[in-house]
Amino acid sequence: MLQVGSTAPVFELPDASMEMIRLSSFRGKKNVVLYFYPKDGTPVCTREAIDFSDHEDHFSECDTVVMGVSRDDCMVHEEFCDKHGISVRLLSDMDCVVSRKYEVYREHKTEHKAPVINEHLHSSVQRCTFVIDKKGVVRHVLPDMNPREHVAEVLKIIRQIHGH
Repeated sequence: MLQVGSTAPVFELPDASMEMIRLSSFRGKKNVVLYFYPKDGTPVCTREAIDFSDHEDHFSECDTVVMGVSRDDCMVHEEFCDKHGISVRLLSDMDCVVSRKYEVYREHKTEHKAPVINEHLHSSVQRCTFVIDKKGVVRHVLPDMNPREHVAEVLKIIRQIHGH
């Protein structure tokens, strides 16, 4: 996983409306909260996206943009946003290129009780949030946050960075 103090890897990904979003476009202008999550529509992921959206104005007051990244495609993101009133940008990383850059992509073998001729590899994206400052430096890494406290904790960090 990326370490605090490292430069955030740049990327370009489409959002729910298929607009290409470049991390580099925020450098010098905005802090970025970049959260990786497994899948749209699951209870924890839904809660997280709604909570970030509900606090989007507070993040904006601190010159911060919030973006979620998952393997879901743009159409799934759009439906998810429409269904739940999600206003933060959700980015599609279907090939896990960005998830690999941020070192949150995991592959693991399927465990079988009986001997198996062909083992299967399964992949997943680890739930993790990166707080990136205006200079493009990773200031905080928050893996596996408690979903009930996640947004409040990230907002507290952003307010400290912003000087509130």
